[in-house]
Amino acid sequence: MAERAQRAAPASGGIRRGVAPLPRRPKGQTQRGTYAALDLGTNNCRLLIARAQGDGFVVIDAFSRIVRLGEGLAASGYLSDAAMDRAVAALAICADKLRRRNVTLVRSVATEACRRATNGRDFVARVQAETGIRLEIITAEQEARLAVSGCQALLEPGTGAALVFDIGGGSTELVLLDEQKGAAPSIDDWFSAPWGVVSLSESEPHIGASEEELRVAYGRMRQRVADAFAPFAETLRRRGARPGRLLGTSGTVTTLASLHLDLPNYDRRAVDGLIVPSTAMRDLSQRLAGMSVAARAELACIGTERADLVVAGCAILEVILDLWPAERLSVADRGIREGILRTLMAHELVRR
Repeated sequence: MAERAQRAAPASGGIRRGVAPLPRRPKGQTQRGTYAALDLGTNNCRLLIARAQGDGFVVIDAFSRIVRLGEGLAASGYLSDAAMDRAVAALAICADKLRRRNVTLVRSVATEACRRATNGRDFVARVQAETGIRLEIITAEQEARLAVSGCQALLEPGTGAALVFDIGGGSTELVLLDEQKGAAPSIDDWFSAPWGVVSLSESEPHIGASEEELRVAYGRMRQRVADAFAPFAETLRRRGARPGRLLGTSGTVTTLASLHLDLPNYDRRAVDGLIVPSTAMRDLSQRLAGMSVAARAELACIGTERADLVVAGCAILEVILDLWPAERLSVADRGIREGILRTLMAHELVRR
């Protein structure tokens, strides 16, 4: 897969694992510069700026904002003016950070919302004109590979098949990995479904006047996702893949992990690398599915920004657990941005 880059003017309740190292540098080589990865998704705009350090990297600046770029996209087929304005405002902040940090190499990607929208490329042109950021609309396969590159170090040790998933705002990527003894995991297959927390919430609303009605609506959400995942379920059956390790990277899994730990506020250090029993994640999903938006908004680590979307993520997660009934789920608060950074730094090593 070709990668393009732009030159720029410890917790209880689970198990935690370490941070991913970067590829080792050949002896005598040095790596310089400041790198940045920008991920504009259907729901969030996220930026990481980092410098290489040892066999990894140290983050020197970061930015994250919920922009809901894909709001209304499922019904209209295009990005709304209000959604684009929110995204451009966030990207302007990112552009300022890139300038102030003297970033030497940056890759900025856009995912499902821009892939699907009829005016996605017009929006990309507007972003470049107003902020100077050149967004690259990546394919679902590129998105899946970057997410795996960024988080696969958090897979539990072992051999055989593993499933990595990324529940986004507009789509969900599933990646089947195979690891032989002594070898790094390799991608055996991947699948992308057009359901993320925004697209599913809008297409199959979680509404009802009672808990019973809310659970019925939740059942419809799960069925819609199961229907979309059916081709990949057949692929797994045909391959004879036996469910083993499972790793998830998304706001859904990190939010549920926070609830599992009963954190008063979100803490990345406690969540990233946590391993949670799958039954605990199911129980939390079922609990949230029976609650109103207002009740969910009162829960720590959910709040008003995630209250209306988290149940869609729960529905997707439960279908994944049906598809790949692993005993435990590894949680990653890392993904596409970290995958981009690793790729940029590795390519710079080759060039030097």
